[in-house]
Amino acid sequence: MAKARLFRLGLALGSVGMVLLIIVYWDSVGTAHFAPHTAVSRPHTLGPRPSPEQAVGRELTPDMDAFLENLLGAGTKQNVPPGRKTEPPPLPTPSRPPLGSVEESVRGYDWSSHAAQQGPDSDRRQAERRGVLRDFCANASFVFPAKERSFDDIPNYELNHLIVDDRHGVIYCYVPKVACTNWKRVMIVLSQSLLHGGAPYRDPLDIPREDVHNSSTHLTFNKFWRRYGRLSRHLMKVKLQKYTKFLFVRDPFVRLISAFRSKFELENEEFYRRFAVPMLRAYANLTSLPASVSEAFSAGLKVTFSHFIQYLLDPRTEKLAPFNEHWRQVHRLCHPCQIEYDFVGKLETLDQDAAQLLRLLKVDGQLHFPPSYRNRTASSWEEDWFSEIPLAWRRQLYKLYEADFVLFGYPKPEHLLRG
Repeated sequence: MAKARLFRLGLALGSVGMVLLIIVYWDSVGTAHFAPHTAVSRPHTLGPRPSPEQAVGRELTPDMDAFLENLLGAGTKQNVPPGRKTEPPPLPTPSRPPLGSVEESVRGYDWSSHAAQQGPDSDRRQAERRGVLRDFCANASFVFPAKERSFDDIPNYELNHLIVDDRHGVIYCYVPKVACTNWKRVMIVLSQSLLHGGAPYRDPLDIPREDVHNSSTHLTFNKFWRRYGRLSRHLMKVKLQKYTKFLFVRDPFVRLISAFRSKFELENEEFYRRFAVPMLRAYANLTSLPASVSEAFSAGLKVTFSHFIQYLLDPRTEKLAPFNEHWRQVHRLCHPCQIEYDFVGKLETLDQDAAQLLRLLKVDGQLHFPPSYRNRTASSWEEDWFSEIPLAWRRQLYKLYEADFVLFGYPKPEHLLRG
């Protein structure tokens, strides 16, 4: 009996020793062992960075990250027997999307062909976008809330927009109202995080919208704590150094218009109860409101764009809860001054940027980016939408979203801000 207890004690001590050895190795050698891909906490001195082609084309070297993931039973990479070659599946032919929601049915898809030309201009455009981000994040005179905090200072719940694909070494920060439904579909196909009939999806448009936006479908940074515990931040940093990180952005004011149209001009029960009812009570002085959005719409009770702007500018809004993700600033969703992105796409150049990114990720032979929505919220509409908004409100709104305008290279909308 005593020998058995000693044996079990020896096993336990050995396991603890192994974990301690891993941690010591990780802290002293692990991250230094890699040629850093990008800085996690952005330095304030500018230096040369690897090109996107170098970043995407590198091999993911076997390292302590992979060993630790396997040890923890969390590895997602498929094991291929030595000597066996894997052939990529044939490129699926895009099919008509399942119209699983009113919003998707109303907006429709653009099925016309778009020539997505690649070349020096595309590479130069990416270099310029990343350069603008780098310069303004390093510019001490350009200040906005939370700019100077480190990656470690960002709470886990603020990392819920960073989707990880370990199979291809990709991290995508999704921004609502910037083609995020279809980029999430692409990430599901790449990561094989969702099965249909026992097999992974191959065509992004086959994935139902409700599954796309189900948070359980995606591995995001905020879930790392449950999986890795105290090692979660260390793993995040290693993946941020090694993986290719991208996001897509949009003119901030046009994004706001798009958010208003999809969430308040269409019958949306959740947004009616959570946001429209409080707005109508606070800014339309209505006390007795219907219980359902259909009843409200039938009675002609709708939130106006003016109510929406008042809500965004009201200091009580942020005190009650952070902005909803559909109108939260991009820098608060994706933390571009703490995470150095390798690819910055824009909705205004979606076709070209999507084709370039899939090519850089070396997955353009495996899938197409789904046909983009017919964009019914154009930049040229800004003057019409803001015509009834007082000038003082417009200027306050610009200050609220100024960091997004500046960081992502969108010109200040002087035509809306002049007296």
